[in-house]
Amino acid sequence: MKKSARALAALLVSGLALTACTSGSSGGGASGDSAAPPASALDQATGVTGVEFWHSMTGKNAETLTTLVNKFNAAHQGKIEVKPLFQGTYDDLIAKYKASVQQKATPAVVQVYDIGTRFMIDSKQTVPAQAFADKDGYSLDDLQPNIRNYYSVGGKLASMPFNSSLPLLYLNDDAFKDAGLDPAKPPTTLAELGDLAQKLTKKDASGQTVRYGFGAAVYGWFVEQLLAESGALYCDGNNGRDAKATKVTFDTAKGAEIVQWWADLVKGGYAANTGRQTADAQAAFKAGTVAMHLESTGVLRGYTEAAKFAVGTAPFPKTVAADQGGPVIGGASLWISGPGHSDAQKRASWEFEKFLSEPEQQAVWHTGTGYFPVNTKALDVAADKEWVAKYPQFQTAIDQLKATKPTPATAGCLLGVMPQARKGVETAIEQTVSGSKTAQQALTDAAKELQPAIESYNSSVAG
Repeated sequence: MKKSARALAALLVSGLALTACTSGSSGGGASGDSAAPPASALDQATGVTGVEFWHSMTGKNAETLTTLVNKFNAAHQGKIEVKPLFQGTYDDLIAKYKASVQQKATPAVVQVYDIGTRFMIDSKQTVPAQAFADKDGYSLDDLQPNIRNYYSVGGKLASMPFNSSLPLLYLNDDAFKDAGLDPAKPPTTLAELGDLAQKLTKKDASGQTVRYGFGAAVYGWFVEQLLAESGALYCDGNNGRDAKATKVTFDTAKGAEIVQWWADLVKGGYAANTGRQTADAQAAFKAGTVAMHLESTGVLRGYTEAAKFAVGTAPFPKTVAADQGGPVIGGASLWISGPGHSDAQKRASWEFEKFLSEPEQQAVWHTGTGYFPVNTKALDVAADKEWVAKYPQFQTAIDQLKATKPTPATAGCLLGVMPQARKGVETAIEQTVSGSKTAQQALTDAAKELQPAIESYNSSVAG
């Protein structure tokens, strides 16, 4: 999960946000070349059909992706060749993609992070995954229901899920034992987490805090998760699923309760305030100076390898025990370009997307990266079972997602300026921590300040 979404916020509300985008539809498709061509288009093509694939994977993720691309190309030698091209961060990629739309030179396949979904739908540059599935009678039933739920609008799959992550509560099991606590009994609510944070906070003889009970980056994503856990919506239009969202709804009493809880822990000295930089919050946990930590499944393998203590995991906490919601998935999906691409390229792109979503490939991806497999059958692959046995902490994510009912709340909010919304919530958290505003006032102001951006974005894609 990329957590530095800043550039896209400005991009989406700029006057040049969506060149060539003219529809205000809330559906999961695109105009123009949105129809899926027949499968025969690839069979009739001569020579090798090239597929330029833009992505944002680095490190181990990039290595695993290269392995999968090479496997696909070897299986389609002389017919299809996928050319993966790294485009920087998710934000960098979106900016480059927008430029490619203006230049009429889009890639055949592009990886876009979760909160870019509304933008991609409105771009009118893609052929929905559902269009190919319907054309071929291809079943999407093996896709994990909650992951499919996120990338679907009006019951239609807009893009093919690829790298998906989930939030988890990470535990320093050694710190729990040091404090006389049982790590097998993790907190399940915010109140319980706050209580344990006090007990886990440790000071030295001089009164200096050497271990905080809790810590997480000041990141709006976590507030989205806690709202979804409570079954609350983040924006109107049924989270942008029934109609294009026209305002955010995070400034409710529930939202204020969440932000105030966070601020109270920091002000009480029980939670570390490492700021907005995700890397700083991660470093604090790995160093053992934070006993409980909110992060995604994407860091699980890295934590278990880097930490010098036993790492435990627990489900993302709920605001109260009665909450019936669940977490919202993160990560990214794959989009097939329409305008400017031959029918053979579109078909080759679909073959590539289907390949990556198959159980065997998702098992390789899961075990190589830690991302949650988007295909439910991947967890039954022998190599995947062995990996989960080696990293039993991941079973928490499996159980958590299986227990989550797909709803508009757990699908997450589709909003054209979602990155800017997150930034506004982060500002609200900081204002509440500093005491310059109450949680309710900070969120109310954040929602009010965001409104012109929402209206500008929606106006730019209306027609």
